[in-house]
Amino acid sequence: MWFPDHAYLIPLIAAASFVLILFFGKRMPKKGAEIGITALSICFVMALATNVQWFSHVNSAEHEAEVAQEEGEAAEALVSSESTGSATEPIEFEVEPSRASWTWWQSGDVTFSVGMLLDGPGVMMLFVVTLISLLVHIYSTDYIGGDRRYTHYFAFLSLFSASMLGLVMSETTLQLLTCWELVGLCSFALIGHWWEEKPNSDAALKAFITNRVGDVGLICGVIILFFAADQSFDIVTINEMALNGEISHLALLVASCSLMAAVMSKSGQFVLHTWLPDAMAGPTPVSALIHAATMVVAGVFMVARLYGVFFQGFSIGTSSVNPLVVIGAITVIGGASLAFVQKDIKKVLAYSTVSQLGYMVMALGVGAWTAALFHLFTHAMFKAGLFLGAGSVAHSVHSFDMTEHMGGMRKFMPKTFVTFLICTAALIGLFPLAGFWSKDEVLSGAQQLGGEGGYLVFMVVGLVGAFLTALYMTRCIYLTFFGEPKGHAADAEHPPHESGRRILVPLYILSGMAIITGFANLPNSGVLSGSPDGASLRFEHFYEPKGSYFPSVLETFDHPEFNVLIALGSTIIGLLGISLAYAWYWKGRGPHGLTSRNKFAKAGYTVLVEKYYLDHLYTGIIVGAVKGPIARGAYWFNQKGIDGVVNSAGVAAVKSGKFVYERIDQGVVDTIVNASGSAAGGSGQRLRRIQTGRVQQYAALLFAGAAILAGIFIIVI
Repeated sequence: MWFPDHAYLIPLIAAASFVLILFFGKRMPKKGAEIGITALSICFVMALATNVQWFSHVNSAEHEAEVAQEEGEAAEALVSSESTGSATEPIEFEVEPSRASWTWWQSGDVTFSVGMLLDGPGVMMLFVVTLISLLVHIYSTDYIGGDRRYTHYFAFLSLFSASMLGLVMSETTLQLLTCWELVGLCSFALIGHWWEEKPNSDAALKAFITNRVGDVGLICGVIILFFAADQSFDIVTINEMALNGEISHLALLVASCSLMAAVMSKSGQFVLHTWLPDAMAGPTPVSALIHAATMVVAGVFMVARLYGVFFQGFSIGTSSVNPLVVIGAITVIGGASLAFVQKDIKKVLAYSTVSQLGYMVMALGVGAWTAALFHLFTHAMFKAGLFLGAGSVAHSVHSFDMTEHMGGMRKFMPKTFVTFLICTAALIGLFPLAGFWSKDEVLSGAQQLGGEGGYLVFMVVGLVGAFLTALYMTRCIYLTFFGEPKGHAADAEHPPHESGRRILVPLYILSGMAIITGFANLPNSGVLSGSPDGASLRFEHFYEPKGSYFPSVLETFDHPEFNVLIALGSTIIGLLGISLAYAWYWKGRGPHGLTSRNKFAKAGYTVLVEKYYLDHLYTGIIVGAVKGPIARGAYWFNQKGIDGVVNSAGVAAVKSGKFVYERIDQGVVDTIVNASGSAAGGSGQRLRRIQTGRVQQYAALLFAGAAILAGIFIIVI
């Protein structure tokens, strides 16, 4: 277990890469890119080794449990002389996480520690973050080659990777909060990479401020849990106390609601999702890394990490509705609807990400923990592939506008087209690609879990989301790769061309992962009940936590089983969406021009184009209502306060100057000077009468003066 026990070295290596690139990057032959790629390669190899040793650790724990069970059954058989038949039941066993802890600082009796908590979800995220970050590093060497801040870009990519890796291994909620803010800082820097252009700097500020709104909830939730858990930030302790009933339900409910605000902002849930589509102003590799595969799933991961708190606080196992599942369901439909009216290919994928994040949050809300994390895992692969594929096309035509500067791109970029098509099919959920298996688990969880009546309505929401996904992604495929070339794509002098190997190789890898990752959690029930134990439910087996800090210790926690009807139904619905979009765009069938003929259709379309008017609500009404009075108050204070003081000081200075000039300078100083001159002149005139020039007169005066002095001496002495 050397690699799991020393996995804290992985984020440290990425952080060291950030420092080295800042200090030495510009002096390196590749301007620092080689440092980042080398560091992330080392991190990826270590993450792979960590996964391998973790698998061995889990299998060892299971084997020990099997041996203990067999010994117990043998002893029971000796006593009762009959078998209990329990060998066919699932074996329950615990897997100890790898932990390391150091004292961060101490305040009174409270010790604040920093360390590592590495269990199944952490091990899985190590693989996802390091793989996609490495591919993005390689892709970026071509995509932003010659950029004015090339070295700066790679430095912040490394810092982001370090921050995200630190977040998924955080031992305490305070450490998680710190890494959470570092991730947000890196996102701000990378979204605004080309900050000279106002839309980019505006997008960076919008992302930063919107996330800070949600972060207030995270801070409040961390504080509530700290005091509720007897002044402990330790994640394992908090989960154990929540599951054991040592924290009141009210405290858990309030903490969960507070933490939900952070999930809504960081993971793009309605109504704090508005920053994520605007964040597409950043470089496309940043969109693939931060806004598809890693940062935006931080909120999902935080819920999964503190699942004991949410499971008990929202009564997930016994209810049929809760804030998590409601917010997730609204996001599934809302995000998919907005994706359908976008012209920018990256914004289509951004709203698609919002919708898929809604699936993950909804899965956590219904109690399907493994389904949520499994969909996170598969989605990271095919959505990163889609973003990088979109970047490949845009790199060729120098635009992201599908309606103005694309069309017919499959002729010019056949390799990019194939990879984009595979990742799109995985996103829609077509058999047997990755999205089919993970999305099916989410739908099965909604159908089977929960209290009386379950979460059936949310299964319907998931099916509607699958239909909308097929519609908008088929539209995206048509506008980008089919039809007649338009705009830059039709430029005969500079025709589009296929991208180079540094862009294509990451696309090959990610599209390959979109094909195979779904088999990581093959079901072993229904028509697939004959799957061998070593091939089924491997994701659940290795990555789901097994211990007293996870809700599996509760009777209300359960796993959904594979339902062939749901799988078949979701596939048919996806194919129906593809067929309708094909008929509309390829064949020209349907009520075209409906929005110009029907006022209700036009109103609905306008609402979608205006993004439900949420930006107007936030910017024009909420911020405007605050900004307007503050601006007017500041102006009044400037005019009446600051300017008044300055003007009054000026007037007072003029009056005092006039007073000094007229009264003191002219009246006193000049009078004294003039009087001195007059006195000197008068005395001079009188003295001139004495100075006659006659020696006899001078001698007489001298004799008289000497006589007077002699008289004085005689009288006094």
